[in-house]
Amino acid sequence: MNLGGSTSTGGTLSSGGSANPMLAAKSISVGDGYACAVLSGRSIQCWGANGSGKLGNGTTTSSSVPIAVSGTSDAVAVAAGNNHTCAVLASGFVQCWGANGGYLGDGTTTSSTVPVTVSGITNAIAVTAALDHTCALLSNGSVKCWGFNGGGDLGDGTTTSSTVPVTVSGITNAIAVTAGDSHTCALLSGGSVQCWGANIVGELGDGTTARSLVPVTVSGSPNAIAVAANYRYTCVVLNDGTVHCWGHNGDGQLGNGTVNRAGCYCSVEPGTASGITNATAVTAGYTDVCALMSNGSIQCWGDNSAGQLGDGTTTDSPVPVRVSAITNAIAVAASNVNSTLNSVLEGSACAILDSGSVQCWGANNAGQLGNGTTTSSSVPVTVSGF
Repeated sequence: MNLGGSTSTGGTLSSGGSANPMLAAKSISVGDGYACAVLSGRSIQCWGANGSGKLGNGTTTSSSVPIAVSGTSDAVAVAAGNNHTCAVLASGFVQCWGANGGYLGDGTTTSSTVPVTVSGITNAIAVTAALDHTCALLSNGSVKCWGFNGGGDLGDGTTTSSTVPVTVSGITNAIAVTAGDSHTCALLSGGSVQCWGANIVGELGDGTTARSLVPVTVSGSPNAIAVAANYRYTCVVLNDGTVHCWGHNGDGQLGNGTVNRAGCYCSVEPGTASGITNATAVTAGYTDVCALMSNGSIQCWGDNSAGQLGDGTTTDSPVPVRVSAITNAIAVAASNVNSTLNSVLEGSACAILDSGSVQCWGANNAGQLGNGTTTSSSVPVTVSGF
C-alpha cells in the first residue's frame, strides 16, 4: 500500500461510476502535478504534467484527461513520485518510468517514457515513490529501496546511492511502506513504525533530530494501522481512529492547531491531529495532509494555497477541515509536490469513490485534476472517463 506522497490512498458526487466496469478505479496516487490510477481491468491511466515522461505513454506531452500507460495490463498498485512513477504487477514484478537518477531501479540512469522492469524484484506487493528514491514492500515482509541515498534514504546502513534495489536493514515483518522527501518509514505487523534517513526536524519520530542510516522505532505509536510520509514529516493512523503526526509544521501539517514557521518548526515525537477519531487511512502531501474517515468522508489540513484542502477556500488550516460533498470515498491521495524544485506545480488531491469514479481538487495548471481543463478548483471535480 502506498499512502505517501505516497502510498495508500471532486465537485459534485457522481452516481453509478463508469459504465464500463473495467474502468472503475481501484487504487490511486498523486505525484508532482499529475496523478495515476489502477483500474479494475488492471490497466493504469495517468493524467497531468508529463515533462519527464512520467505518464508512461511514450511521450512527454501533458494531458488534462487520463491516458493509458504503455504495455501495462496486470497492475495491482501504482505510486506517483515527483518525476517518476512505479507500479506493482500481479506477477510481483515492479515497473517504473519517467526521470531516472537511479530511481527506476533498472541498473541505469537512463530516463524512460515507458515502463522498465526493476532489477531483482519478483515478489513485490506494494511500492512507494518519492523525490529521488523508491521502495517496494515484498511478500516476505522485507523492504527494498533504490535511488538516491545521501541521507540514508535506502536504509541499508550506508549513504551510497544505488540504481538497483538494496535491502533495508533489519525489517522482516513490514505490512506497508511510505517514502518521504529524504526519509522512509515502514509499518510493521505488530503496529509499530520504523523510519530511516534524514531527520532534520524530527521526521523519524524517535525523539531526536539525528539522521539514521538504518530503521529506528517511532516513539509512542505501537498501534498504528497506516503510515504516510512526505517533506520532513510523517503521520500515522492508530487503531483508535486518531491521527498522529511529527516533524515539519511550517504549514500546520501536524494538524494540532499550531503553525511554526521559524526556529525548530517541528515535533520530534508524535502529536495528535485535532478532532479526528474515526480515520482509517492517511495521505501526506508536500505541505498538506488528508485522512479518510470510516464514514466515507475526508478531512484535510495544512497548506491550502491552491485549494488542496477541498473545503471551497484557499485558506490554510492547522486543524482538519472537511472536503466538500464527498461522503462515499474509499481511498484518498495527496500530491507529492516538491515546490523547491518545480514551483509552477502546486498541490492537489484525489479520492476514489465507492462507485469507482475519481474526484480531484486543488491546483490544475498541468491538468492534474483530470477533467479536461486547466482550471483549478477548491472543491472536488470528477476525473473524465472513470
